[in-house]
Amino acid sequence: MKNFIWTFMCICLSLIATKSLSQFQPRLPEGQQVPCFFIFGDSLVDNGNNNGILTLARANYRPYGIDFPQGATGRFTNGRTYVDALAQLLGFRAYIPPYSRARGLDLLRGANFASGAAGIRQETGSNLGAHTSMDEQVTNFGNAVQQMRRFFRGDNDSMNSYLNKCIYYSGMASNDYLNNYFMTDFYSTNAQYTPKAFASALLQAYARQLTQLHSLGARKVIVAAVGQIGCIPYELARFNGNNSRCNDKINDAIIYFNSGLKQLVQNFNGGQLPGSKFVYLDFYQSSEDLAANGKSYGFDVVDKGCCGVGKNNGQITCLPLQQPCEERGKYLFWDAFHPTEMANILLAKESYTSQSYTSPINIQQLAML
Repeated sequence: MKNFIWTFMCICLSLIATKSLSQFQPRLPEGQQVPCFFIFGDSLVDNGNNNGILTLARANYRPYGIDFPQGATGRFTNGRTYVDALAQLLGFRAYIPPYSRARGLDLLRGANFASGAAGIRQETGSNLGAHTSMDEQVTNFGNAVQQMRRFFRGDNDSMNSYLNKCIYYSGMASNDYLNNYFMTDFYSTNAQYTPKAFASALLQAYARQLTQLHSLGARKVIVAAVGQIGCIPYELARFNGNNSRCNDKINDAIIYFNSGLKQLVQNFNGGQLPGSKFVYLDFYQSSEDLAANGKSYGFDVVDKGCCGVGKNNGQITCLPLQQPCEERGKYLFWDAFHPTEMANILLAKESYTSQSYTSPINIQQLAML
């Protein structure tokens, strides 16, 4: 059933057309900790924005979504993504809708702007077709803010107060490495930049994008580091160097970016973006821990996709109607690139309640600010 409380609020707004909304503060549904949740990122958190565009980066077919209540919605995993699981922990009764389908009152509880193959750089992911880059996602959020203003009838103070209380998640740069810097047949960035210089260029652009989000009202922001993508099934299927299980060249390059991103968060929290509180989410450490200690988390298989083609099920992602593995909860990876629902749930719970992978506070504490 459509979220009744937001529909009821729409009716209430129309009934008080002659009143100022300066004193109006929507009541949160019972158990919901923040009024809205806005999401920016790539295929790790995309929930359907790529379905209607011309791209190879889409997942709106089975077996994707085989364990999701609504089936194949465009999520690049078998069930819930990390942000789906996090939204539930934050008390949202319904999943945050993709921006491609969010309209009107839906936007007041948030929207997911993420797009498979997207990156910080505009050209990133173009080898796979159309997508919505981070710059475009920020623009889309600005358009959403303009749509929401009509519900506050020009009361910018109330509008800003509302947006300041929301949670914002941004997870970018995986594709800037996989579908840009280390794809030398298609992109020239590897020849133009050293790994350290490329990380610096990404961080400069990302700082500008996050600053734009701040100017649009974002104050409580989760910024995710890039995971240990040198160890995903796709890399394991194509790389065998120095008897290493992982592609250390990629991992070493990512460390430059993640270190700079953590410093960027500290700078933002140190007064560079007034009134904001950023949380650094260490997906590199969490992915390393899950792979190294898989058995203790219930994962019997940490180096192969549950669904895919070729070595490690990592050479091609899931084909339409392909039969995936039966015991999906025992696999760390769903396909060549993406974690299973079980891995997403574990990471969401850990980052919500503890500081094992979050700094300077956990996400539950961020929500309470």
